[in-house]
Amino acid sequence: MKTELLKPVSKERLHSLDALRGFDMFWIIGGGALFGALAKATGWGWVHVMEEQMHHVEWNGFRAWDLIFPLFMFISGVAIPYAITSKHEKGVTKPALIKKVFRRMILLVAFGLVYNGVLKDGFPGMRAASVLAQIGISYFFASLIVLHTSSIRARIFYLVGILGGISILQLLIPVPGFGTGVITPEGSINAWIDQHLLPGRLLYGTYDPEGVLCIISATSVTLMGAIAGNILRNKNVTPGRKAGILFLSGMGLVLLALVLSPVYPVIKKIWTVPFNMLTAGISLLLLSLFYFIMDVKGWRKGTFFFRVIGLNSITIYLGGRIIDFHHTSEFLLGWLAKPAEVFGPVVIITGLIISEWLFLYYLYKKKIFLRV
Repeated sequence: MKTELLKPVSKERLHSLDALRGFDMFWIIGGGALFGALAKATGWGWVHVMEEQMHHVEWNGFRAWDLIFPLFMFISGVAIPYAITSKHEKGVTKPALIKKVFRRMILLVAFGLVYNGVLKDGFPGMRAASVLAQIGISYFFASLIVLHTSSIRARIFYLVGILGGISILQLLIPVPGFGTGVITPEGSINAWIDQHLLPGRLLYGTYDPEGVLCIISATSVTLMGAIAGNILRNKNVTPGRKAGILFLSGMGLVLLALVLSPVYPVIKKIWTVPFNMLTAGISLLLLSLFYFIMDVKGWRKGTFFFRVIGLNSITIYLGGRIIDFHHTSEFLLGWLAKPAEVFGPVVIITGLIISEWLFLYYLYKKKIFLRV
């Protein structure tokens, strides 16, 4: 790994943005599994309700777990005005910034291959698509739009173009052998494009949830995050009003998605437009809440736990794949887990989360942050 990827934290970073990113990652690195273990151990009704939300829907519909990935993409978009626009305002040229985000994209695509096990299993039969690749490619195109536009109105124009184009492809373009507007795992336009254009193994055989059209569609979520970042950086708007704008925008997107959903379903696995609107809307609501609490009111006690995770989110995402934190927890806490019987998995998963957090806290104290 190149040493230039390890950089100090920018002074312009929002505390709320890092905390929200950490909150999002918490569920990936063990929070979701913890609720699963608690549901099995306790049988409590409210825990079972929460545990049910820790799984993706099979196809049509929405659960909280379906928000995790798009929320991360939205947050990466919010950071664009802080990471890219601010540098351009300070004199960094567009070609230099484009080179920066292009390099970021290539690194994330490469990290995605590593996460998929290419170093373990080799290239034959590998899966080329990945969560990290989708983040990197969507961030790259959203950054290009931001760099080549000067107003929120122009960015909204591009956003409408992306959403409109995806709608036309998914609803109006006939798929050979299936027809027009067929939104199924086998008959969607996403599946046809992935089978003909996406290299490597497809995760679900006929399509990939991080496939070609999914990446283009998901760019809209990243771009909506960038528009939210523009609002947050606007010095002519008071912090309280910014929180209000984000909240009302989020409510509007959620309502629009629900109105459209009976005729154009919410489907995460092919990133339908109502899914993008719903998840971006909820992301705006969460951002407005975190921003109002932490940056408007200054109430930051209790958020440090999430900030430590959020400042090194990609590190722990990759680290959890490479380092066996579960084994570490079993090695250190097995003596407590065994007599705990049905609560044993709760003990082990709690230890896993603590081990991961202490690893990130060490990096935080050493001021080591993976930046790509």
